[in-house]
Amino acid sequence: MPSSKYKFAEQVLYDHDIDHDTGGVVGTLRVKPSTLLWKPKGAKGDKPWFSVPLDEFIEWVKEKNYKVSK
Repeated sequence: MPSSKYKFAEQVLYDHDIDHDTGGVVGTLRVKPSTLLWKPKGAKGDKPWFSVPLDEFIEWVKEKNYKVSK
Protein backbone atom coordinates (compact mmCIF):
# COMPACT_ATOMS: atom_id res chain seq x y z
CA MET A 1 0.00 0.00 0.00
CA PRO A 2 1.44 3.43 -0.87
CA SER A 3 2.31 5.79 1.96
CA SER A 4 -0.18 8.49 2.80
CA LYS A 5 0.54 12.19 3.00
CA TYR A 6 -1.68 12.38 6.11
CA LYS A 7 -0.76 10.86 9.47
CA PHE A 8 -2.11 10.81 13.00
CA ALA A 9 -0.14 13.17 15.23
CA GLU A 10 0.82 12.05 18.73
CA GLN A 11 -0.45 14.04 21.65
CA VAL A 12 2.25 16.32 23.10
CA LEU A 13 0.65 16.73 26.52
CA TYR A 14 -1.63 14.88 28.90
CA ASP A 15 -3.94 16.46 31.49
CA HIS A 16 -4.88 14.55 34.64
CA ASP A 17 -7.43 15.81 37.17
CA ILE A 18 -6.38 15.05 40.74
CA ASP A 19 -9.39 14.06 42.85
CA HIS A 20 -9.60 14.17 46.64
CA ASP A 21 -11.01 11.12 48.43
CA THR A 22 -13.82 13.25 49.89
CA GLY A 23 -14.91 14.20 46.38
CA GLY A 24 -14.04 17.01 44.06
CA VAL A 25 -11.00 17.97 42.06
CA VAL A 26 -8.06 19.61 43.86
CA GLY A 27 -6.20 20.50 40.68
CA THR A 28 -4.89 19.45 37.31
CA LEU A 29 -1.49 17.98 36.48
CA ARG A 30 -0.32 18.54 32.90
CA VAL A 31 2.50 16.27 31.72
CA LYS A 32 4.62 17.49 28.81
CA PRO A 33 7.78 15.91 27.38
CA SER A 34 10.08 18.23 29.34
CA THR A 35 7.86 19.93 31.95
CA LEU A 36 5.26 19.22 34.62
CA LEU A 37 2.56 21.85 35.17
CA TRP A 38 0.18 22.19 38.11
CA LYS A 39 -3.04 24.21 38.19
CA PRO A 40 -4.86 24.30 41.53
CA LYS A 41 -8.66 24.16 41.53
CA GLY A 42 -10.14 27.60 40.93
CA ALA A 43 -6.92 29.15 39.58
CA LYS A 44 -7.74 32.17 37.47
CA GLY A 45 -5.84 34.77 35.51
CA ASP A 46 -3.50 34.84 32.55
CA LYS A 47 -0.97 32.36 34.01
CA PRO A 48 -2.79 29.88 36.28
CA TRP A 49 -0.16 27.15 35.84
CA PHE A 50 2.86 26.47 38.06
CA SER A 51 5.70 24.67 36.26
CA VAL A 52 8.82 22.68 37.01
CA PRO A 53 11.30 21.30 34.46
CA LEU A 54 11.24 17.52 34.38
CA ASP A 55 14.95 17.30 35.30
CA GLU A 56 14.38 19.35 38.48
CA PHE A 57 11.36 17.23 39.40
CA ILE A 58 13.38 14.03 38.99
CA GLU A 59 16.11 15.36 41.29
CA TRP A 60 13.51 16.46 43.87
CA VAL A 61 11.88 13.02 43.89
CA LYS A 62 15.26 11.32 44.33
CA GLU A 63 16.13 13.70 47.19
CA LYS A 64 12.84 12.98 49.02
CA ASN A 65 13.56 9.25 48.70
CA TYR A 66 10.02 8.10 49.46
CA LYS A 67 9.83 4.39 48.79
CA VAL A 68 6.49 2.88 47.84
CA SER A 69 5.34 -0.61 47.05
CA LYS A 70 3.14 -1.46 44.11
